[in-house]
Amino acid sequence: MACNSCSTGKDGQPRGCKNNGTCGTDSCNKLTVFDWLSNMSLPSGEKPFHYVEVRYKNGRKGYYKNTENLTLGIGDIVATQAKSGHDVGMVTLTGELVRVQMKRKKVEIDGEESLKIYRKASQKDIDIWQKARDKEEPMKVKARQFAIDLRLQMKISDIEFQGDGSKATFYYTAEERVDFRELIKVFAREFRTRIEMRQVGFRQEASRLGGIGSCGRELCCSTWLTDFRSVSTAAARYQQLSLNPQKLAGQCGKLKCCLNYELDAYMDALKEFPKTDTKLYTEKGTAVCQKTDIFKGHMWYAYEGEWMNWHTLTTSQVNEIIALNKQKKKVASLEEYASELIEDTKVEFENVVGQDSLTRFDRPKGRKKRRSNRNNRRNKNRRKPQNNAK
Repeated sequence: MACNSCSTGKDGQPRGCKNNGTCGTDSCNKLTVFDWLSNMSLPSGEKPFHYVEVRYKNGRKGYYKNTENLTLGIGDIVATQAKSGHDVGMVTLTGELVRVQMKRKKVEIDGEESLKIYRKASQKDIDIWQKARDKEEPMKVKARQFAIDLRLQMKISDIEFQGDGSKATFYYTAEERVDFRELIKVFAREFRTRIEMRQVGFRQEASRLGGIGSCGRELCCSTWLTDFRSVSTAAARYQQLSLNPQKLAGQCGKLKCCLNYELDAYMDALKEFPKTDTKLYTEKGTAVCQKTDIFKGHMWYAYEGEWMNWHTLTTSQVNEIIALNKQKKKVASLEEYASELIEDTKVEFENVVGQDSLTRFDRPKGRKKRRSNRNNRRNKNRRKPQNNAK
């Protein structure tokens, strides 16, 4: 759902809201929930749900109680309660859908830890908030240098100031546990504010930074993916992918999330396949599985001792032979089954409309010879008048 400011201008150039991902109508962000109840009026006597969803930097969201009965809409900047002081965020959802979201995320309604909305942010609140946001980038450069000086195996990925500027949250990534007690002392002495350290995963960092994947499209985690499920190398094995870390790893350094997309389809297809370690017993010899093709439903077997000769069988044929072997019966050979799958593999190339001939690269060779012959003839003709003159 795009807002009106994202439409195209008269000159064909996109206008855009220039908010760099914090759209005023909150319709250009991957964390947006479409309010399909916004055009529906409440039944008579019903009051609007008294909780509001507020989003902050880095996709952080919270649910706050509207105790002052403020008239709030999506895109309003509000001052919310914090553990100490107040924070400033943007309203992203109101009404009954907030109740659904809280239930889905298991947030208790009217609980002891429920926070409330103080007021709509005034210009003074916004100025203080913007001033604190402007400090984040230069602070991040200094913070990374301090971590390097202390030889800590960590990376400061981002800094988020609280709305009133009284606290700074440092987001970092690390492979192992880091003792940053000395680092916090350096930060507090240098930046003169309360410090909170929060570790994030490598997938979350890639989601925040964004980028282009090996498929040529934007990263799923930075466009539409909101939950990060665990990915194991078993997903690559089931899909018969080579276990090459450089190809299976994404920009976050972990296994690609897209390995899970088609895994269920592969798992359903593999149910019809017999186990690859099951041997086939024939009168000619014992056959061992060498390869499987999940898409075509074929399996390749080779006799023990004749590993170079592979025989193609379908899964139904393999299951039939295995059933006979369980009855202590043997088939004559695999050739009688494999002969049914012999197909004419001859490919006839046709000249499609708009394409050149497949032998177009061979023509220039003949032309060069003709040109060289013509040049030789011309040179001979030029020499003849000289001989006649003598």
